[in-house]
Amino acid sequence: MHHLNAHATFSEVQRGASLLLAFRAQASRAVLILGSDLLAASRAFSALEAEFDVIIMTPGGRASVCEELAWRTDRSELTIIDSSAAPSHVDSHDAHALARCLDEHLSISLVFVTNTVLGGGPTTTRRSRASAERLYGVCRARRVPVNITDMPDLCDFTLPSAHRVPGTPLQLAVTTNGQGCRIGARIRRELVARIPRDAGAAVARLGELRRLARADGEAEADDEGHAYTPNRPVPQRRVTEEETDTERSVRRMRWVAQISEYWSYSHLAGLTKEGMENVLSGNGLGVPPDALAGSEPRTDSRHGLVVVPSSPRGRIFLVGSGPGHPGLLTVATRDILTKQADLVLSDKLVPEAVLAIIPKQVEVQIARKFPGNAEGAQQEMMETAVDAVSRGLTVVRLKQGDPTVYGRVGEEILYFRQRGLDAVVVPGVSSALAGPLCAGIPVTQRGAAESFIVCTGVGRQGQDVVLPGYERARTLVVLMGVARITQLLETLQTLDPNGRRNGPPYPAHTPIAIIERASMADQRVITSTLAHVASALESNGTQRPPGMIVVGWSILSLWGSGDMTVLDNGAEQEDGTRVARWMGGKSWRVVEGFDGDWEGM
Repeated sequence: MHHLNAHATFSEVQRGASLLLAFRAQASRAVLILGSDLLAASRAFSALEAEFDVIIMTPGGRASVCEELAWRTDRSELTIIDSSAAPSHVDSHDAHALARCLDEHLSISLVFVTNTVLGGGPTTTRRSRASAERLYGVCRARRVPVNITDMPDLCDFTLPSAHRVPGTPLQLAVTTNGQGCRIGARIRRELVARIPRDAGAAVARLGELRRLARADGEAEADDEGHAYTPNRPVPQRRVTEEETDTERSVRRMRWVAQISEYWSYSHLAGLTKEGMENVLSGNGLGVPPDALAGSEPRTDSRHGLVVVPSSPRGRIFLVGSGPGHPGLLTVATRDILTKQADLVLSDKLVPEAVLAIIPKQVEVQIARKFPGNAEGAQQEMMETAVDAVSRGLTVVRLKQGDPTVYGRVGEEILYFRQRGLDAVVVPGVSSALAGPLCAGIPVTQRGAAESFIVCTGVGRQGQDVVLPGYERARTLVVLMGVARITQLLETLQTLDPNGRRNGPPYPAHTPIAIIERASMADQRVITSTLAHVASALESNGTQRPPGMIVVGWSILSLWGSGDMTVLDNGAEQEDGTRVARWMGGKSWRVVEGFDGDWEGM
């Protein structure tokens, strides 16, 4: 049972929206269209693509319809019914014809009336308002949803301005809720122009991957609608034990969710059947044996691991990609990626915008650090790097942020050194510093924060970590902790932390910020207090990895008119008023988007 917090606030209901649904036709379900013009043809095309049967009812039958409807009739794509009313007296085509059709064709699920359109041509006869009302009454009496063009009050549903990416399952739709179809179409066109080129193909490949993940009679599992984040903590895989069918199915679907969130569109679009099997496999990277032997160089795939050797002995670079925006790459990192790399072994958190600067002929492999497989994936990547260097390749291990800040760089340096290889470490911009600043939060600020501390939300092999205790003058930055927010909040605030906190508890009114996808266009910042942040995160839908947590009074220092008085003598007594003023009577605040652009400056 959930107990409502007396101070909790949730998203305000803004009435007037549409309930947007995506209908898929069941077997032998039909759509009835009253009309014969180009709009009727457009409605018919949409219904046919959704696999509905289509029935056109119009006075005069086939002889009266537009060229496209006649063409589709000749191809047996739809059926035309002559309503036996004189075309010149459309108003006399009363509700009886519609009622008879609905009673005879019980498969009809939706009705469109298009011959009410405004601004028709000189030969177009427009149905009267009274006639449309009679039709609406017939449909309503039979509980069949109806759409009557240009009469929004007589519509049970509307069709948004839609676009389907050719040859793929991807569709986009925009609705203005009746406030202007032309501007809706304009917005749709502009959105379509911004769709990544490979997005449609990526959707198609992921559909195949999901079907493959549930193959062989495995238990049904889904990667959508059940978790706010694909990073929900799970135990490490039991690589020495046999998986049950259920465990295998759940694990594979979780991995599908991971690549849906992290892999670039181009990588997803380029997935082959063999690549899909490799993604879902529990054993190795799935690189073909002949590829590892270097017998047949490949240059046509960003997923293969073989390119022509550049020298008798290769090199390894460990580089950081910064918080995400390619404009925050160091010059050294950009040069290595664009001029020296033969093979890039990338962590899954590196965004597509950074991967996009890598030349197309360079092989790119993304780490399979999926839930329960982090340790195994780490070993795979290190082994792959050593093998590639032995074949003369220059290998770049591309990590998020700075490679030494929770980037496992130490393990990799020692692993390579034990095999006679000296890796070159190239510093990057740490997301622990840049991420908060992209959200308007300095980690130190005179009068608000004299120091900061960075920690991880999860230890080695998923173990708990010891968090620092509360110090008013210190900012706490937690990386990789959003998926464990409930446990972290308990550790920070409980009076008995069971050894998981080193110091006093944090007050419940301490400011906290969750920063997701820092520096990217879809950055989101949720600010609240320790008391309310869990509800804030849950109420704002799907999480957007990667995310970080910032706790401390520096969050207030640059908000609005700013607050540099946190560390003044006696200021602690005013914290309640300070927090109330900052939150404006709300329990949390959400800020979407980021406009910064450092490239070309």
